[in-house]
Amino acid sequence: EIRRNQMSKHNRIRYFCRKFLTFTASIFLLSFLVFYISRLAPGDPLVSYYGDRVEKMSPGERTWAEERLGLKDSITSQYFRWLGGAVRGDFGISYKYKMDVTEVIAGRIGNTLILGGIGFLLIFILALLLGTLCAWYEDKWPDKIICKAGTVTSCIPEFWLSLILILIFSVWLHLLPSSGAYSVGGGGFADRAVHLILPLTIVVTGHLWYYAYMIRNKLLEEVRADYVLLAKSKGLAKRSIMFRHCLRNAIPSYLSIMAISVPHVLGGTYIVETVFSYPGIGTLSYESARYKDYNLLMVLCLLTGIVVICSNTAAQMISEWIDPRIRAEVKES
Repeated sequence: EIRRNQMSKHNRIRYFCRKFLTFTASIFLLSFLVFYISRLAPGDPLVSYYGDRVEKMSPGERTWAEERLGLKDSITSQYFRWLGGAVRGDFGISYKYKMDVTEVIAGRIGNTLILGGIGFLLIFILALLLGTLCAWYEDKWPDKIICKAGTVTSCIPEFWLSLILILIFSVWLHLLPSSGAYSVGGGGFADRAVHLILPLTIVVTGHLWYYAYMIRNKLLEEVRADYVLLAKSKGLAKRSIMFRHCLRNAIPSYLSIMAISVPHVLGGTYIVETVFSYPGIGTLSYESARYKDYNLLMVLCLLTGIVVICSNTAAQMISEWIDPRIRAEVKES
């Protein structure tokens, strides 16, 4: 028994070490690719730092400006210099905002967490409710209406639907603001909530039906399982079978799916932020790519990459917890 516990502990340590090494290697590779691709892309980073003054610079002044920002060295030398600073927590300054990159991101990340976090929770809850409702009324009019409406809304591009809602509720009806996270001089709870209505609507609408359809199909698979027939033969009510057995068995798989969906929802949030000029990480990412703000772009890409890798790792761990066969394969490896 002691030897078995020691082997189990050793396997867990090896498992987490392997996960950590994979995470580190993935982040290193991501930083390398983003660094090289961003610098090989067309554009002039000096425009981001000096603005229109770049057009009036002499060749000597331009050379001095590039040396000041460290842009005259080879890309490899620039990368390892940046990597050395990043390891120490120094990610450089933003060319556009003339301040530390971490300070720029700190001022925006809260808005993205609010929009993305609330949107993810709404998608999680509403998809579960709609999927359960469709499974309960399978092939009846509520199921058919929700399925058709969901299919239509899921096919509409997010940016196009955003413009339509802005046109209706902001331009024509003057009911909701068309941009920003709060009004000038505002920032209270009610003001922020009003500014979140349209962006949240797009975030939820763009992803809701995809996951609702998944939970619907998973529940219908459970409904057709052999244990449901046994439960019906014992006289259990439909409500008891659906909620105490079928839904309970479907929830672990749904959690795994939602863990994988975090990058998907985050990508949709970035698009929505750009359309609504919402001051979050998505808008900041667009600006950093547009203005060749290399240092800011690097950190934003790494943050997004970390979220994607952590979400996939969480989904894999949930799957291993659900399926004993996967746990056995992990232990053997």
